[in-house]
Amino acid sequence: MTTPGQDAVLRVRGVTKSFGGAAALKGVDLDLFPGEVHALMGMNGAGKSTLVQVLSGVHQSDADAGAVEVNGQAQHGLTVRKARRLGIASVPQRRELAMGLTVAENVMLGDLPTRGGAVRWKAVNSEARKALEGLGIDIDVKRTAGSLTVAEQTMVEVAREVRRGGRILVLDEPTACLSAEAAHQIRELVRTLRDEGVAVVYISHYIDEVLAVADRITVLRDGAVVRSAPAAEFDAPGLVRSMVGRDVVSQRSQRPAPKDEIGLTVRGLTDGRAVRDFTVDVHKGEIVAVLGPAGDAQSRLFDLLSGRRRPDTGQLAVDGAPVAFGRVHASLSSGLRCVTGDRRALGLVPELSLDENLMLADDRFARRRTHRRAQLACRAAPLRRSYGVVSLAGNPPVGALSGGNQQKVLLAKWLQTEPVACFLEDPTNGVDIAAMADIHALVDDLASRGVAVLLASSSAEEVMRLADRVVVVSAGRTVAEHDIDTITHDELVATALGGQPQ
Repeated sequence: MTTPGQDAVLRVRGVTKSFGGAAALKGVDLDLFPGEVHALMGMNGAGKSTLVQVLSGVHQSDADAGAVEVNGQAQHGLTVRKARRLGIASVPQRRELAMGLTVAENVMLGDLPTRGGAVRWKAVNSEARKALEGLGIDIDVKRTAGSLTVAEQTMVEVAREVRRGGRILVLDEPTACLSAEAAHQIRELVRTLRDEGVAVVYISHYIDEVLAVADRITVLRDGAVVRSAPAAEFDAPGLVRSMVGRDVVSQRSQRPAPKDEIGLTVRGLTDGRAVRDFTVDVHKGEIVAVLGPAGDAQSRLFDLLSGRRRPDTGQLAVDGAPVAFGRVHASLSSGLRCVTGDRRALGLVPELSLDENLMLADDRFARRRTHRRAQLACRAAPLRRSYGVVSLAGNPPVGALSGGNQQKVLLAKWLQTEPVACFLEDPTNGVDIAAMADIHALVDDLASRGVAVLLASSSAEEVMRLADRVVVVSAGRTVAEHDIDTITHDELVATALGGQPQ
């Protein structure tokens, strides 16, 4: 952590950046000290990404509008290459590893030791192992990157950047869509980086996580800094008010009691990998959350329940009627809707318009290759309103929307079809606090309408906010169930980390 009298390793003063006349940054100031975790907070569109891109050399600040200093030296015309030479590195939310190469090759990429033109593979493995061990990371360097969990991939990227000389490290949503155990591993790595004197810029939408890991917090709103202070001076409601400009309430709602009828039944689900004898019943109007250590059943359920993959054994029933595995059409016909946590790859078609994506699950539109624009807009307009989808550019490609609006489009796409049961995988992944509150309200409404909801979430706070019951999985099996009223937040976190509540 920083100590009084330390010099800032990075100093930003009055930085402004505009795109096409619209100001993305408005005179931003920021100080970053060695051995500090500095959280950069704000809503989607607040300017966080633009500021990081200026610091990383992707964009240059407007001419004569502010200054950037690294180790006390003013930097003009900062480029990506120059930023790397200065020790500024970024680990983006979407991992940038060569998945077919080994961990060692990825860590040493661009700096493979050679002798006589031949790669010294023992040295490659040895140097990579040293880089990982120096950060307390225990991963076999001979494994391929593609075989790693998302958390392990993040760790490898961090080790690579630190080995390259990264002393100012930007981590963008490093725990997004991770289990509680995997997120805990990343937070421990961040603390190790801080202890090693690395200055960390930490971006996350998880309020409690930021308050737990950050030394200082800077909040951006509409491109300007609205507050910058030690993390100890913030509490969760105050941080949210700074980000949004108003109070955002996302409290547990009073829904009708679940019905006696079971809407979704899973029995003995086994895929020979992470899922082993997974069993759960979800009543109509009930929200049941699935929690467990990293790599457990919740990470595989989407593929199995949606019909994308066939399990080895098991039974699935919706509203009492059996459903065949391994057939997407059978899953959909049963009234089951599975909403993926990976909206970019599996949930939406980024190049299609907002309205076209809203209609993808509507047979009247999905089966036709062309649509009348006015007809499409007429059908999509009430969905935009009821799901709170906001677009400033009419009907743009859905990939141009903020993460929160993309997630609302994904939910609207499936939930408009009047499901009997739903499986929701990390429904608030990568969205800001206001969009999160909106999505929680949508899930509450879904259950209030009598839909059986199975929820896989990486956020203990979200589970406490939404779920009626929690199903604990360990080694892929259902090992315990708890009514949400009988378990505390701390006990829930312990459960998610693989322990049992006391």
